[in-house]
Amino acid sequence: MQNNIILVGLMGAGKSTIGRQLARRLNLTFYDSDKVVEERTGVSIPTIFAVEGEAGFREREEQVIAELTALPNTLIATGGGSVLRESNREHIKAGGTVIYLRASAEQLFQRIRHDKTRPLMQTANPMQTLRDLLKAREPLYMEVADLIMPTGKQKVNVILRDIHAKLKQLQDVTHANAES
Repeated sequence: MQNNIILVGLMGAGKSTIGRQLARRLNLTFYDSDKVVEERTGVSIPTIFAVEGEAGFREREEQVIAELTALPNTLIATGGGSVLRESNREHIKAGGTVIYLRASAEQLFQRIRHDKTRPLMQTANPMQTLRDLLKAREPLYMEVADLIMPTGKQKVNVILRDIHAKLKQLQDVTHANAES
């Protein structure tokens, strides 16, 4: 297993915010898979969705996930739908320690309700869309996760401290198992 950390979770869970700060603390290189897709195409994700549809975006995302998870010493914030493809789940699981940043649909809605850059939220009932996405994707997040971190109403520093403690515990258990 690589010395990488991969964050999964629905949009608004805090993958980019927490990821940037955690990478700094752990001296890892930070990548946001959605940002990498945008940099490579030269256009925003909503534009990719408008021109190529979700399928076109998912193809690009799959290539980026495969490349990023193969790099050493990285912290990767994945897109919320990255777990939809089995090949992505395989790369994510093999790529390092996976942390599911978990929040309720209501908490997520509070964070992203004014963000017009999220194509899947441009619906008549974004709250219901979030509930539906969470219901469909949560089993996939759980499937790949080594750690589950609630990101409800806690402050970012509290979440970072808790992640750091859980990573240390996981590392201690891994070392103990390796020695026995």
